[in-house]
Amino acid sequence: MTNLTVAEVYAIGLPIIYGMIALEAIFSSLTNKSFYRLDDTLCTAGLLIGNILIGSAAKGLSFAVHIFLYQFRVIDLASIIPLWLMWVLAFVLIDLVFYIYHRLSHRVRFLWAIHMSHHSSEEMNFAVSLRQAWFAPLSKLPFFAVLPLVGMDPTIVVIAGVISTLWGVVGHTQIVDKLGPLEIIFNTPSHHRVHHGANKEYIDKNYGNLFIIWDKMFGTFEPEKAPVKYGLVNNVNTFNPVRITFMGWSAILKDIRKAKTVKEALSLTFGPPNTKLRGGSF
Repeated sequence: MTNLTVAEVYAIGLPIIYGMIALEAIFSSLTNKSFYRLDDTLCTAGLLIGNILIGSAAKGLSFAVHIFLYQFRVIDLASIIPLWLMWVLAFVLIDLVFYIYHRLSHRVRFLWAIHMSHHSSEEMNFAVSLRQAWFAPLSKLPFFAVLPLVGMDPTIVVIAGVISTLWGVVGHTQIVDKLGPLEIIFNTPSHHRVHHGANKEYIDKNYGNLFIIWDKMFGTFEPEKAPVKYGLVNNVNTFNPVRITFMGWSAILKDIRKAKTVKEALSLTFGPPNTKLRGGSF
């Protein structure tokens, strides 16, 4: 396979995701757990639609950029390692790049303005995994562009990325408890619940998507102990996906207007998010 369209990605992934959501919603109803709220789920749908519309163009652009950059790869990995190892390396490198991107999305204010919509839900369920920022597909481009340069085949990167994304959906649930030995290596639902917590000890923790090893290596790991309070420290108090998408940018522009110097304006844009409004940050 030399090309994987957005339509094919969703044709593979969405039936699986919708099935997981349906089963979780049925379980929630039968056990009176109240994991789903209609207004919150509708907001998620609005954020997903915007993400798909922008992502459709971004994925095509991303694949084209990867194909172009692959010509300038510094290592011809395909000629020196077997195909199976190329696949293993793809999953590892994709997750490492994601960890870096995700961590910066919590620590750089203009990236957090994009990413915060994913953390704006006060719920935790499989549907929340679809609560994707509208401009996330564009903000990821510069980070993942490094993969073809180090010799990763763009087609393998696309397919491995889809599989990794599906695993990311699995983490958004409260019905799966800790998974024993898997907790050591993988980013399990328990680890990802921590990431969505507004508890002081959980803020800006567990950034990995497929693996939890990066967090353990780089000091951002936190196990799930106390019950998780989901959402932001100061929640958005709206289910309007347009407002949620742009409220971070609006706050940045408001602060920049008050800045007295260019240095201060740059700090307000590229510095860390405002502490008092954090939830994974903000």
